[in-house]
Amino acid sequence: MSLVGLPSPAATNGRAPEPRPVTAATSMPDLVEAYQAARRELEALKHDHRRVGRKLRAEKQLRPWQVELLKLQKHLERHRMRMIVLFEGRDAAGKGGTIRRATRYMNEKHYRVVALGKPTEDQRSEWYFQRFVAQLPAGGEIVLFDRSWYNRAMVEPVFGFCTEEEYQHFMLGVTGFEKDLVRQGTILVKLYFSVTKEEQRRRFARRLDDPLRQWKFSEIDMQAQDRWDEFTTRKYEMIKRTDTDSAPWVIVRSGDKQRARINAIKVMLNAVDYGGRGLGLDFEPDSDVVLSGTQEIALMEAERARSGSFTG
Repeated sequence: MSLVGLPSPAATNGRAPEPRPVTAATSMPDLVEAYQAARRELEALKHDHRRVGRKLRAEKQLRPWQVELLKLQKHLERHRMRMIVLFEGRDAAGKGGTIRRATRYMNEKHYRVVALGKPTEDQRSEWYFQRFVAQLPAGGEIVLFDRSWYNRAMVEPVFGFCTEEEYQHFMLGVTGFEKDLVRQGTILVKLYFSVTKEEQRRRFARRLDDPLRQWKFSEIDMQAQDRWDEFTTRKYEMIKRTDTDSAPWVIVRSGDKQRARINAIKVMLNAVDYGGRGLGLDFEPDSDVVLSGTQEIALMEAERARSGSFTG
């Protein structure tokens, strides 16, 4: 006499697993193994369901802000205005994910995402800003830099991709370069995504464990944790010396990616006085997520005074 058995451990593409016949001769170890496999499959399905649910809720929360970005883009096009948004921060801080959400529904004809690698030998003989100038927006266009000329303030000096003299020349010249951009009508938004050392470690581990994310993990990433303190010192110098009235830094705490994305978009929207803003939307950035460069420097200096060093 046969009975209805427990589910097999084979994957079932999200559907309930097919039952396996169980006879009187089925051993107890086999029953235990089948039961444990069924429990694992059930937990995996629950996990996938929760993940999809979170994703759908996040997309719903982002949607009104993505609509506002379309209004902003239309305003830039109509008035032939130029806008630049710099996305800076440590590896795995959430820059790329925010850029993808911000541009998801934008008109591709009027925005560009620019992600330049380290300079070639020929480019190193040029004026440093030359290759970035070639990427600046035309009238009616917005350009989002996934890392920018500020590579020379953090990544390049930490990893020895530039000399100390090149670093100092950049730090002396960048504020004047940005002042000229703003003076000539370019809207410049500088975002620094701030993540803790523990959160960066967790995100790196997720990238290594997920075959779909492993491409994000580079040799540079492998050294990011070991060089954490060096990056922190460079971050401090960068913000302190390049946070100006004409081109201030905005710090985005990105431990919670969803809150960071929404608040970064709010900062972008608040940089332009466009019409038709959505009624009922709160455009005020969350003070627990968004800080000025001046506030960040004050917090870092207070921490250094307490503990004798920066904590990140």
